[in-house]
Amino acid sequence: MKISQIPYLFFIVLLAPFDTIAQPSLPAEIDKLIAQTPDFSGVILVADKGKPVYEKAFGYKRFETKEPLTTASIFELASVSKQFTAMTIMMLKQAGKLNYDDRIDKYISGLPYPGITIRHLLNHTSGLPDYQDVMDKHWDKSKVANNADNIAYLIKYHPAKLFEPGAKYTYSNTGYMLLASIAERASGQDFISFCRTRIFNPLGMTHTDIRTREAKLKLSDVAWGHIYVPEKKRYVQADSFPEFNYAIWLGDRKGPGRISSTADDLLKWDRALYSDKLVSQQTLRDAFTPAKLNDGSLSQYGFGWEVAQSPKLGRLVWHDGDNPGYKTQIMRFIDADKTIILLCNNAHEKKAEIIKAIQALVEK
Repeated sequence: MKISQIPYLFFIVLLAPFDTIAQPSLPAEIDKLIAQTPDFSGVILVADKGKPVYEKAFGYKRFETKEPLTTASIFELASVSKQFTAMTIMMLKQAGKLNYDDRIDKYISGLPYPGITIRHLLNHTSGLPDYQDVMDKHWDKSKVANNADNIAYLIKYHPAKLFEPGAKYTYSNTGYMLLASIAERASGQDFISFCRTRIFNPLGMTHTDIRTREAKLKLSDVAWGHIYVPEKKRYVQADSFPEFNYAIWLGDRKGPGRISSTADDLLKWDRALYSDKLVSQQTLRDAFTPAKLNDGSLSQYGFGWEVAQSPKLGRLVWHDGDNPGYKTQIMRFIDADKTIILLCNNAHEKKAEIIKAIQALVEK
């Protein structure tokens, strides 16, 4: 038989395996990416419909001891915690304990900022000043501040509002600190207890909690945050720097941060958001809906989530976090059911580039 007479199908069958071999797999691509960033310390998890297709740990729990990280290591989530705070409010809304358009003075008295609603806090459109700035200027840092202290200092020193409620979007840790206090008032339950009994435990998030420094010191698998010091040419534990001690003297704050967790537990959280375990899908829709500002424009932030659109995969929601020594991110392609989780404990300067590259690989 002449080669020209070989059936066309034969060429398809023959060539297909070579075409497959020529396309590097997603795990191989991510390995290559991290190999080009050899000092990255953290855990990366990529899941497709809830099944991990990539999960690896790189770097160290403590750079001084060179003890390697594991995929079960516990990281401070920083502002990724905000989506859990927003969830407590959505759960209370669904239970009829509050409404998004309630004025915050219904739950917290004395604050000199009228016209602000719970919705403004959720959307970062309240115009509230930064509570941390007030505390940094006036608080006795030999003591550990909690939400009541933060609120008392906002009342006492009354820094000016940034803008009228609903006028624009400005990211606000103050708003999420107040949301935790509102959740306590509306539920009659301590915020940490609420998160444990109503979210972490029911979802089987057994390594997730809102921990004190003392509690973390008792754990063997904590990924401690580190910062690179050029003069020493090495990474140093972040909490050894006085300028980053706010994580200590604001150590009893609730709402804007402080949840520590693992990549696997965050995947459990991701799966719960496709179900009605915590709130109905109808209630959850508000979390992924951009806020409408007073002028009718949209802000692209929902309730604890940045809201975007992937050209190839549809709806995309995400949030990142940044604490001394930590950079974190969760990215969820809702329509395609794909998830990216990155937890970094050496505040790597290329974290944003790594996430962007992984996102591009997932969107292929």
